[in-house]
Amino acid sequence: MSIQIFILSKLMKENNYPYKLKKQLSEPIPLDQLVGLTESKLYYNFDSLAKKGLIEIVEIIQEEHRPDKQVFAITAKGREELPKQIYKLFENARKIEEMVVGLAAIKYVDREKVVEILEKKLNNINTRWEQVSGLGEKVEVDRDNEKLREFMTGYISTKTEHTIYWLKDLIQRIKQEEI
Repeated sequence: MSIQIFILSKLMKENNYPYKLKKQLSEPIPLDQLVGLTESKLYYNFDSLAKKGLIEIVEIIQEEHRPDKQVFAITAKGREELPKQIYKLFENARKIEEMVVGLAAIKYVDREKVVEILEKKLNNINTRWEQVSGLGEKVEVDRDNEKLREFMTGYISTKTEHTIYWLKDLIQRIKQEEI
């Protein structure tokens, strides 16, 4: 889904073709390699969006000794669908890193609605943490597993506190329109 959000958000700015988007992602930092975006995945997602009627071919550029370039534009249906996909991405994301494409395209959605989604996520994490934070000490373990329990308790509490901290920070930055 995030690849399709990326494509739709790029087409909101200007008509484009797959190879050019791939090149933009790879320069100056090879983000395409970092996220595992191959040309075949990109072309597959362009094709999928076209089949759904969210994008359409508006031009074919022919160059000598080169394959034709299909230039795509977002359709009215695509403009309507993009915010829905962005909200869904935020709702389904379990980690902040899964939200990056949505954050990059935040200008196409209602920021307050994104904040509501993230605050609900934060409240759920806090509620779950309150329910489980003391359970590790209540579990009886034999001496051989005591160190394992200590390790897991430390890991889970640090990870949860870290997630809470950065989610709060993200919400604040969205509210202040820094992101």
